Amino acid sequence: MKSVKFLALGASIALAACSQPAATDGDSARVVNVYSARHYSSDDAIYAAFTEQTGITVNLVTANGDQLIERVRADGERSPADVIITVDAARLHRAEEAGLFAQSDFGELAASIPANLIDPQGYWVSLAKRARVIAYSNTRVQPAEIGTYEDLADPRWQGRICVRSSGNAYNQSLLASIVARSGEAAAEAWAQGVVDNMARAPQGGDTTQLEGIAAGECDLAIVNHYYYALMVNSDEPARQAAAAGVSLLFPNQDSAGAHINVSGAGVAANAPHPDEARALIEFFFSPDAQRMFAEMTNEIPVIADTAWANPTLEAMLPFVEDERNVSELGDHNATAQRIFDRVGWQ
Repeated sequence: MKSVKFLALGASIALAACSQPAATDGDSARVVNVYSARHYSSDDAIYAAFTEQTGITVNLVTANGDQLIERVRADGERSPADVIITVDAARLHRAEEAGLFAQSDFGELAASIPANLIDPQGYWVSLAKRARVIAYSNTRVQPAEIGTYEDLADPRWQGRICVRSSGNAYNQSLLASIVARSGEAAAEAWAQGVVDNMARAPQGGDTTQLEGIAAGECDLAIVNHYYYALMVNSDEPARQAAAAGVSLLFPNQDSAGAHINVSGAGVAANAPHPDEARALIEFFFSPDAQRMFAEMTNEIPVIADTAWANPTLEAMLPFVEDERNVSELGDHNATAQRIFDRVGWQ
């Protein structure tokens, strides 16, 4: 597997900007081909800022995570992908296992980003964080009644939990984190307990679960934090009203911490423009790019001292995070899927 080296944060960006050739007949414009499973406005703004600063044009291809991985894998050495971006550590693991990433030395980026957010083998790096937390009804649940993920398996919550399907990567990674922390047997007992406590068959996305609480269909749900923030910050009165009846709990604050997942990126194994790929990945860690994640998609920056303005997100911070390396979520993903099958989590 070929290896690429990252320069100091911002250095190659500046180099790219300064060395941008003047437009003359016969000159080829610099480009970077991005294959992304993200579909957020923040990313469009980041690409525009990157192009303005460096003169490098971003060619974007989007698809959902598994389709994206399969497309790059099928293209093989002919793939034009320079940068591969996907959400959830399990999908990053799948892309790594498929040989889609070049092994990289992230250099001084590692001094700015917590070590648990960088793949130990150097295949990918986290761009932004999301916490998978517990949402609860303000009127039917008292905050003191629940404090951990493990509490969701308590029979007292029978018929009171809304949750997405087991096919959802976020749920797979949450269960994988429990496998990593407590072992397969304990993780299976937990999953069985949640199944026994479901108010309805798994359905919809995270917003569906929050709306289920607001509608009285359930009292608790498992969601990513930013879905709640999107509802609070929505221009739609119905969504704002639904959010007003719900609160978030960041679990396990006295023990392992709340489960953290990520969006991540790596240089494609057969990147035709590796220098431009490295410049773009480094740009994701610039103050402006990290601010856009917080302000436009309610994600948590991976650079701790990022300045941003988002009162809804700010109200959630700080909290104790699970500090295990997120690559472990991919390591235990297959086990999590087998557990889901055994306990009948649809």
